[in-house]
Amino acid sequence: MANIEFSRPVPFGAIITLRIVNTFDALRSTIVGTYKANKTKKALNRLSNAQLQDIGLERAQISAVSAAVAQA
Repeated sequence: MANIEFSRPVPFGAIITLRIVNTFDALRSTIVGTYKANKTKKALNRLSNAQLQDIGLERAQISAVSAAVAQA
């Protein structure tokens, strides 16, 4: 009869390596999100009130829209 092993130990340092990679991935995501939010905010601030109205926004909504872009 075959002996099937369902659990085995992970290699030494694998969990620490995973945590480090996850930390850097989260940091990268934060930096990219901030960059996108700032770029969106600058682009929307350059538009006139009439142009903003054409796309269905008001100047007061620019911060909320740029924050939503950072989350996406």
